[in-house]
Amino acid sequence: MSATAASVTRHDWSLAEVKALFEQPFNDLIFQAQGVHRQHFDANRVQVSTLLSIKTGACPEDCKYCPQSGHYNTGLDKEKLMEVQKVLEAAADAKAIGSTRFCMGAAWKHPSAKDMPYVLKMVEGVKALGLETCMTLGKLDQEQTKALAAAGLDYYNHNLDTSPEFYGSIITTRTYADRLETLSYVRESGMKICSGGILGMGESLNDRAGLLIQLANLPEHPESVPINMLVKVKGTPLAEEQDVDPFDFIRMLAVARIMMPKSHVRLSAGREQMNEQMQALAFLAGANSIFYGEKLLTTGNPQADKDMLLFKRLGIQPEAREEHDDEVHQAAIEQALVEQRDSKLFYDATA
Repeated sequence: MSATAASVTRHDWSLAEVKALFEQPFNDLIFQAQGVHRQHFDANRVQVSTLLSIKTGACPEDCKYCPQSGHYNTGLDKEKLMEVQKVLEAAADAKAIGSTRFCMGAAWKHPSAKDMPYVLKMVEGVKALGLETCMTLGKLDQEQTKALAAAGLDYYNHNLDTSPEFYGSIITTRTYADRLETLSYVRESGMKICSGGILGMGESLNDRAGLLIQLANLPEHPESVPINMLVKVKGTPLAEEQDVDPFDFIRMLAVARIMMPKSHVRLSAGREQMNEQMQALAFLAGANSIFYGEKLLTTGNPQADKDMLLFKRLGIQPEAREEHDDEVHQAAIEQALVEQRDSKLFYDATA
């Protein structure tokens, strides 16, 4: 299949077609993916995001990969919902090191009515700093989705994790249909979708292909597709899983690029375990988004200065977004912080 043919946006992928992509000779697959990538993106630009855990631990979900699940003893301290001012200060720091999108994650099955006003203030404040906004809060209902969109949320992250067939082996507290319903509400609200999955949980090639089929066959492709490598944490049921073969991981990125040619494919969790050569190969395969900073929720992530040094060696530049004058940004930062400092938003979400 030529790169030109493969770059056509499709929503009718079959399992046989996707497995055929995976089973190509490695060089042919990478060449095809790079060709598709160059038709839609600058091959030397990578979108840079920062992720902050705004509420950590004690999640009621039983996701077997997650150190934040209350079902497992991983030694992770339970933390309250962060104060809005502290979130905005972290967002300002992220902008200062070059991030263009600020992602906020909370360890919830779903946000409560009590939490929502504070979450909405976080979105409004981060937006005022001139950053794109992204949140992952678990399952949403239509009213919550509309409220987040009205507050200015750009992206909502809600991963499918794996194929429908393998999903029940990993999670029992939420159904696959629940996840698809939330994605549907997000799309209906006008927000963009960030949705991907995890490799290394014991899944088969069919499961990896099945995950990408679920994403690519949505009525609209997710604008952002994070591909995670399992970060094995002691205390979780998947702590002893076998490592993912590096070439298999690169294949996953390449096939995602071919199937969703206009989406940003994010090199996400597990990047700390990747050497520079593997990361460079990931960019060649069509990955064009990363999380930037020292921590990715509760697990390590390469430090920002290391990322910039690698970018320099590879001739890669962070992807820019439309910016306003620096003085306008500085005024927005100062105003947002003053407003939050003077407000009554310092509350204990666990009380």
